[in-house]
Amino acid sequence: MLHGAAEAVHRSQAAGLTLGTAESLTGGMVASALASVPGASAVLRGAVVAYANDVKARLLAVDASLLAEEGSVAGRVAAQMAEGARSCLGADVAVSTTGVAGPDPHDGKPVGTVFIAVASASGTAVEEFLFTGDRAAIRREACETAVSMLTAALPGEQKPPRTSYE
Repeated sequence: MLHGAAEAVHRSQAAGLTLGTAESLTGGMVASALASVPGASAVLRGAVVAYANDVKARLLAVDASLLAEEGSVAGRVAAQMAEGARSCLGADVAVSTTGVAGPDPHDGKPVGTVFIAVASASGTAVEEFLFTGDRAAIRREACETAVSMLTAALPGEQKPPRTSYE
């Protein structure tokens, strides 16, 4: 279990907020990390794994013309995925991931290009990353970063990591 996932679940519980995910390159890893936390069922509304563009358009209301023009690996696509997850899952806060895990470039973007968005009532934030490593490493880093961004978007203070002598 990711430490950040526990922090996200606990912060959302404390704030009375619900969570959702919309995932492409991570294929459900973010939702799985959140669901692995005891008590997650009180806050995790669900997840949409939308690998195919038609699924992004149909289930998450990503603009089909945007997908045709920019491809699936784009900041505006990540933003619409997160906003679509908030809407279709009835979540207060949602995080999305889209990118290129490899082994080949996709939509003209190099391997390691990742966009992560977090949508809430106060707006949507998107960040672009260029991760390195093999497919598994890129997906893992994207998952960890998505959980970290989700946690940062929630009210509350970051708890320091536990040390081994506690």
